[in-house]
Amino acid sequence: MCGELRVLFTHALRKKDSILRVFFLSPKTLDEYHRITVRPVPKHVLSRRGAISFSSSSSLFGAPDPRQLSQRRGAISYDSSDQTALYIRMLGDVRVRSQVGFEPEGRDSYPYLCIDFRTLHSCSDPPWASGSVPGPGSSSAGPVSGRRLRRLLSFQRYLHSSRLLRGTPHLNPLHILDEDYTGQAKCMLEKVGMWNFDIFLFDRLTNGNSLVTLTFHLLNQYGLLELFQLDMMKLWRFLVMVQEDYHSLNPYHNAVHAADVTQAMYCYMREPKLAKSLTSCDLLLGLLAAATHDLDHPGVNQPFLIKTNHYLAKLYRNSSVLENHHWRSAVGLLRETGLFSHLPAEDGLQMERQLGSLILATDISRQNEYLGKFRTHLDQDDLCLSSAAHRHFILQMALKCADICNPCRPWELSKQWSEKVTEEFFHQGDIEKKHKLEVSPLCDSQSNSMENIQIGFMTYVVEPLFAEWGRFSDTRLSQTMLGHLGLNKASWGGLLQQEQGSSTEDLEASGCASVAMPTPAVAKSEPEPASAEPDAIATATDIGETNSQTDNKIIPQGSEES
Repeated sequence: MCGELRVLFTHALRKKDSILRVFFLSPKTLDEYHRITVRPVPKHVLSRRGAISFSSSSSLFGAPDPRQLSQRRGAISYDSSDQTALYIRMLGDVRVRSQVGFEPEGRDSYPYLCIDFRTLHSCSDPPWASGSVPGPGSSSAGPVSGRRLRRLLSFQRYLHSSRLLRGTPHLNPLHILDEDYTGQAKCMLEKVGMWNFDIFLFDRLTNGNSLVTLTFHLLNQYGLLELFQLDMMKLWRFLVMVQEDYHSLNPYHNAVHAADVTQAMYCYMREPKLAKSLTSCDLLLGLLAAATHDLDHPGVNQPFLIKTNHYLAKLYRNSSVLENHHWRSAVGLLRETGLFSHLPAEDGLQMERQLGSLILATDISRQNEYLGKFRTHLDQDDLCLSSAAHRHFILQMALKCADICNPCRPWELSKQWSEKVTEEFFHQGDIEKKHKLEVSPLCDSQSNSMENIQIGFMTYVVEPLFAEWGRFSDTRLSQTMLGHLGLNKASWGGLLQQEQGSSTEDLEASGCASVAMPTPAVAKSEPEPASAEPDAIATATDIGETNSQTDNKIIPQGSEES
């Protein structure tokens, strides 16, 4: 088998009542990791998830408590004193369990076919060169042909992919972060610039690591790691921590939404006007801002934090509360991981300030401010992308478009996002009712419907923004987005009419049934259908009531998708 083999060979070997994971890397990669091991690692780094550990007494190699590393998700561990095993494995979403193996923490993961390599250091040549690879469960190394080994590896890929597509549960789930997972995610990344990119499917193929995988791929594709001399381990740890700080229990504001916004931002930055004007620094800031723009979102909007006297509202004086928190959280992770520590201090601070300026622009309550400025620039035709200030402003508008682009996606994707954001709205409304608080606009499931919310949001927030973006960048992508927006709005209108028609039929049917009842008591209640009919009419006129709210500060706060 060729030396460029990148598939992970894994098998569970028992040594001192612990579980070891063994796989082969190319000689060049092994030399690189041996070189890394001589670097001193601060103690405070080892105590945090995503840390790099080079301890020969690691619990994974015989120490009594393997749970010491369980919280360092995304960790890389290497035992330099062990001559029979090399452990370099992304922990991902698993917790180490003593004498048993690994158990899933939240998301499903998929097992790899176990292959036992016990001659890792027994000879200079790789095991497959001599064909002496023992099988699982065998006590001695028996000859295995290279052809059979290749068949085993092919079956491993087939088993992984087929179970993934069928959704088959697994008894021993194990998440191993390969370069391209099963190859399916890699195929999707080749089409990451397409507007119909299915982020939900990509999240499943990456085992819930869509944000990390996508952002790392885009940064690497632009060559930003080499250009800015970013440490790969620091960058990976930063992305893992960003993904973890998104609340997975939020129906909408979670890591998948951040990955979706990052993919949309990439599509916008590829537009001709931007592609030939944006600098490498602009590209880096745009992708990082998209990935962190909703970091640590609590799943409720700003009015909720204000009315409950939340400490964040007091900290930021009720002004762009969530956006300030997202920005400061991102800066905290940048400094903790030291991603920009090799840059001059002033350059690092400037990057942080510009990152904050981009994230703060996603405050939907300032929609009119940014939209008015954008419209003025377009009317006066004075946008000059050779100016750093104008480029930064266009990045702000691009991020705003990416943040609320769900109604401009194809219907199958847009509808899923609409259901998720509505679920989050109504969940907040239920909390407000439970604590006897005033229910925020569009958060009351009794007086609002998903159809009404989406039609109002498209009409007063999305359409004006994307109409101006189409003026700025009149390309095929802009026309595609506006086309999807019109079709999706018509689809929601059709669903609303169906809902109203079915409710009217139910009322008529109940009225006929009450008239047909022979008891005298029913004769007194005969006028009830007439009195109930206005309720149905009120439901039908909800759109008019929503459309009459010209104050965008009310609608966006209730329908905040940033």
